[in-house]
This record gives sequence, C-alpha cells and structure tokens, in this order.
Amino acid sequence: MLNEQDIRHLEKKGITREAFLQQIEHFKTGFPPLILDRPATIGDGIEKTETVDDLAGAYDKEHGRYMVSKFVPASGAATRMFKDVFAWRDLLNAGVDAGGLMEKESAAAAFFKQMHRFAFWDKLRGALEKDGFDAKRLTSKGDYLPLVDYLLFEHGLNYASLPKALIAFHRYKYSVRTAMEEHLVEGAEYARGAGDVARIHFTLSPEHIGPFEETLANVLKTYEEAFAVSYSISHSVQKPYTDTIAVGLDNLPFREGDNSLLFRPGGHGSLIENLNDLDDDVIFIKNIDNVVPDRLKGDGMRYKKALGGLLLNIKTAIDAWMRKLDKGPLSDKEYAEAVDFAVQTLNVDPRVFPGDKHLGCRVLYTTFDRPLRVCGMVKNEGEPGGGPFWVKDKRDGTRSLQIVEMSQIDMDNPKQAELVRQATHFNPVDIVCSVKKYTGEKYDLNRFVDRDTGFISHKSKDGKELKALERPGLWNGAMAFWNTVFMEVPLITFNPVKTINDLLREEHQ
Repeated sequence: MLNEQDIRHLEKKGITREAFLQQIEHFKTGFPPLILDRPATIGDGIEKTETVDDLAGAYDKEHGRYMVSKFVPASGAATRMFKDVFAWRDLLNAGVDAGGLMEKESAAAAFFKQMHRFAFWDKLRGALEKDGFDAKRLTSKGDYLPLVDYLLFEHGLNYASLPKALIAFHRYKYSVRTAMEEHLVEGAEYARGAGDVARIHFTLSPEHIGPFEETLANVLKTYEEAFAVSYSISHSVQKPYTDTIAVGLDNLPFREGDNSLLFRPGGHGSLIENLNDLDDDVIFIKNIDNVVPDRLKGDGMRYKKALGGLLLNIKTAIDAWMRKLDKGPLSDKEYAEAVDFAVQTLNVDPRVFPGDKHLGCRVLYTTFDRPLRVCGMVKNEGEPGGGPFWVKDKRDGTRSLQIVEMSQIDMDNPKQAELVRQATHFNPVDIVCSVKKYTGEKYDLNRFVDRDTGFISHKSKDGKELKALERPGLWNGAMAFWNTVFMEVPLITFNPVKTINDLLREEHQ
C-alpha cells in the first residue's frame, strides 16, 4: 500500500506508519455513534446560577493570582463566509440581470442594498476610488461586479484570501475593528492575569501569519494604551502530524496526479495539540467569529467572568481533596463528602465508586486528577450544531456529560433522534479550562481524548469522490475524559458570523 515516496511523505509530516494504518482502519470500520442517555437540562447536568455577580466578583478578586489566557481557534480562511458572494458573482458574470438576481435571492438583495452598513464599506469605497470608480454610483446603477471584485480580490480588500480574524466586523464612531481586535478588547477584560498581562493565543493557517502579524503590529499599542494592559499575543499553526489521509470510496489511499498521497487537515480536534502547548493556569476558549460591539459586551463579559469564577471555585475544591488524598486515606465522613462533591458538582456517575472505601479513594483520585472545563450553554433557538447530553459509556454503561455533534449520533435510530429533539440547550463554544494539577504539573491533554469519536465525511478532489477523516472535535471527543460542568449563559453570548450577511444583524451593527 505504501511505496518509498509515501514513506518519505509520512516521515516529513511526522506521521508514523502505525498511525497511518489506524486511519485506514477507521475508514473501513467507521466510528461507532455515541449512545445518548438523555439531554442535559437545567437541574440535570446544566447549572442555572442565581449568583452570577458573586461568581464574576470572585473571579475579579482572584484572577490576578493566575496566568490567564484566551485560546482563539482562527485557522479558517474567510472564503466560506463569502460563499454566497462568489455564487452571485458567477451569476452576474454569466449575464444575469442584477435586479433579477436580487428578486430571486433575498440574501443577495440584503447584501447589495445594504452594503453601506458593513464596517468595511469605507475602505471598499477608498479602494474603488483609487482606480476611478465611484462606489455610490455603482450601487445606484446596479453595477455590482466591481464592488464584489474589489471586496474579494487582491486589487481591493482581498477578503477572499484573508483569515476571518482580519475581516472588519464592527464600525465605531472613529474606528473600525476586525474580529481579531474585538478579541483584544475582550481579552483586556477577562483574560488579564498576573502582572496585568492579557495573554491571547490564535491558531492560524501558515499563509495567514504574515497579514496577521502586520495588522497586529499596527493596532497593538493603541489597545494597550486604551485599556492599560500589556498584551502577550502568540499564534501557532496546526501540527502537520495531525493531518489525516484521504481515501477513495474503496478505502485505498487517494492519490494526486503525481501519485502522491493526499492529506487533509484533521478538523478542529487537531487543535488539542496546540492547546496542549499552553502553560497557563486558566484558559478561556472562544471562536474567532463570536464577538459583538462594545454596546453589547456587558452581559458577555459578566458571564465570562462568572464561568471563570465557577471554575476557580471548583478547582480550589478539587485541589483540596487531592491534597488530602495524597496525605493518606480519607475518613468515612470525608470519603462520603468527597463522593458527594464528585457526583453533585463534577457530574460523575455514582456507580463508578465501589463499596470498598480504599478502592473508592483510588477512584476518587483518578476522578479528580484530570483537566477541568466549565462550559457555557445557551437555550436552543434552532441553531445547527452540537449540544450538551448525558452519554452512556459503551464499556460499563455509566453516564458522563459530553458536548455532542450531530455527526456523532445515529439519527436513523428513532429513540436517539427523539432525545435530540428533546434537547433544550446548544453549545456556543464558551469554555474556560484548568489544565494543571494542584502541584503545578501540567496535564498531557492527549491522555484524555476519546479516539473513537472522530467521524468520516465525503468530499471531492479534481472531480473525484473521496472520504476524509476528522479527528475527535476539540470540545467533543478531544475533551471526553475531562471533568465537565455546564452552566447556562444568555443567548447574547452567542453571535457567530458564518456568512457575510450575519454582519447585517442588529447584534453586529
């Protein structure tokens, strides 16, 4: 199956032969679906706290003792954000009348009629004017092709080739902010730790590093002065060894025209390796496109701090129990209290604890001795994507809290599909983590990944069908064996920008 060229290719990427063969086996056997026990709901896996201000206040009081950072997955290009714009451009190029296009496509009508509302409008006008175009005249005449071309391509804003981090999201009275800049503003508020340093780590694609660093250099001092903070901004790229092999429909390696193997990025689950490289005490995780203007930041910041406060409270309790367990066996009373804490606070299935106290103390130690995440959950308003569920372990039937994607569920099973319909909450990727033991030793996050929770998708390359393998998702299988706590947060904390027209929503104006 592998020739000498293939072996050199694997070695260059850092992928072992065993890992390659395991990936091929996954294509043959597939991944078993998760078995949902029930959706997590308020009072049954999701905490609805009435002490948000107390938790936020506790975080404000304590966070200066810790190295705090923010981890922002930002590897994707903005191309998908402009998918509809490319389609409209093709139609206009093909001679479709602009008026007819907008009559047929409501999204196109909203885009072209409201271009002046986008934060990038003034910059787009300036780029057009340099080449003798009047943007207002073009819009009034319905001559939209120059507008689209200058928005997407290199002679204009070149947005089709930039990361979403560098797209202008919001307009202010005297400035315009990119998504990256909004994360700097947020970071000054809740990712500020010891020494008034706000640490933010972005994951990027290699081709985006140059534009990102250039933009950052131009704005960083402005935000440091505005918020009286020192930023420590870092970035990384997805590790080459996390790429996965592509196969044909026959499950044999898919080969390019030069007969070389085709590898694809392994999905956001690959970023567990990047997260594993951070050496911070408290790490917030939030996607690059989920930001709002300043006028709407209040509740989001309040709940971010509340998540952080809850994490610190729980972490303090875990550390105290681990210290006691390290000193020797717990008393009967202590053991009962520790088990109750594990069950009631960490959502551990009580059936994992044996009747024998000495064995139970060992189980308690391994239960506490793992990374901790506190995840915000919003009420389900019909958004596509994953959510919080109690999931059955296939080996022993115990239940654990998991963030589950629809691709992990057997929707052909009526009982499983019904549990999905009963779900009340949605995962907005609003997470704060602790990844260190009380001794200061950092956990190897790879030890807590459920390797059986990846999935296979169907793609195409050069007109040929292929299958691609995605690693266990970053907040799904990659964190399957973490201690997990869910807390309800308001819907205003979830305002992603998946398409360009999302920026026309009131929440982004």
